[in-house]
Amino acid sequence: MDDVKLQNRTDTKFVFEADLLPLILNDIKDNYTILEINGKRTNSYQTLYYDTKNLDCYLQHHNGKTNRIKIRFRKYIESDLNYLEIKLKNNKERTIKSRKKIDTLETILSPKSKSFIENNSFYKSEHLIPVLWNKFTRITLAHKTKKERLTIDLNLSFKSYSTNLESSISHIIIAEVKQEKASINSDFIQAIKKYHVQKSGMSKYCIGTALLNKDIKSNNFKEKILKINKLKNDTRLSA
Repeated sequence: MDDVKLQNRTDTKFVFEADLLPLILNDIKDNYTILEINGKRTNSYQTLYYDTKNLDCYLQHHNGKTNRIKIRFRKYIESDLNYLEIKLKNNKERTIKSRKKIDTLETILSPKSKSFIENNSFYKSEHLIPVLWNKFTRITLAHKTKKERLTIDLNLSFKSYSTNLESSISHIIIAEVKQEKASINSDFIQAIKKYHVQKSGMSKYCIGTALLNKDIKSNNFKEKILKINKLKNDTRLSA
């Protein structure tokens, strides 16, 4: 896994119904190795996102701004590791991630976390508050011969930090191909084509925020939310 950390990379996402996952995994099993931690091949993650009171991180993504940032604390449960992570999506469509190992998920920013945020983003720490919890299960694959990592996220759920409202989209999968340079020669991308799944960006933070905040501006995410609802009723496999 050290060979495919890809902290500076391109990301290609796909969203599809959970029923397709066993078929796709069977198609690609000869081309990838799988990450196993303490005997488990599905690993649990808990994330706490920070944003401003006006949800500037959310709105910058919604409005299509480049050089946008997400700030999150993430717990890797099986590894018992916690990180403060800052993701920058730049104007060249590359994702650059900075992260710092920490002791625990912070609901109040520590001085060290404040310093890290201000050194790695354009936000002032005093303007940031915790806004959204996210939980999911991840399968992580590394290509056997190419510098490529594939993450497959399932069992997604969200909880508002301020209101405790919850939402689940456990019927969908978000798969993300991480490469040094975007290429359709990925064995996963080639395999998923036969199921007529098109690439589709979907930010877990933005979708969770939109689902739990009915009054927030979300028209640019309407298509993605409609897709989530459509997949819930998809009968592709029973046809």
